Amino acid sequence: MLGVGVFSGAAATVIGFGIGSLLTPLVAARHGTATAIAAVTIPHALATGLRCWRLRSGIDPEVAVRFGVPSAIGGLAGAWAYTRLGSAALTRALGVLLLLTAAGQLTGWTTRWRPRGTIASVLGLCSGFFGGLAGNQGGLRAGALSGFDLTPAQFVATATVVGLIVDAVRTPVYLLAAGSEIASLWLPITAAAIGVLTGTLLGERVLMGMPPERFRRLLGIGIGVLGAWLVFGVR
Repeated sequence: MLGVGVFSGAAATVIGFGIGSLLTPLVAARHGTATAIAAVTIPHALATGLRCWRLRSGIDPEVAVRFGVPSAIGGLAGAWAYTRLGSAALTRALGVLLLLTAAGQLTGWTTRWRPRGTIASVLGLCSGFFGGLAGNQGGLRAGALSGFDLTPAQFVATATVVGLIVDAVRTPVYLLAAGSEIASLWLPITAAAIGVLTGTLLGERVLMGMPPERFRRLLGIGIGVLGAWLVFGVR
């Protein structure tokens, strides 16, 4: 858990997402998807908060508001839906989202497509919804934010603050719905939190000098394998 936490925290710093995509399937393998989605939110929020603080100078306020507000609305709606679905449905939803994320990374869709105006806002709503529903929104958020004229530093910083906004609206719902299950996992949650915080700091070195595009491809393969396992291997 600690090692995956470090890697996922570094991934999120380099490309703007990765914590939920990597940690949630790992926790789900032992404790079920519903519990994993809620539990991973805690280390995710801690790492996102740290990254947001360290990258705060790069945040684009206008984009953060335009994209963050619909993302927050979607996140709250998704968290409500999370409380209504069973673990099997959540597992399949998470697996499909991971496969779509992997496809976006491996094909370069998230760096080539440039959604504009209303489409970008709708994608913000959708990314927030899936973040609340299945704990995974990074790939869709990355694709949607690519439609704004942001430098790489602004892109990661603005994606981070949007992720923090979604964490703020969905975490209370998770705590109400699965508070006892989360409390019972305090040890792996603590290990994951230490890992993602450490990885967040290490990620600022661009994962020991690895070119970001190569890292995107490797991450896409890993996320795709996890997604396929959730969709086809979990019963």
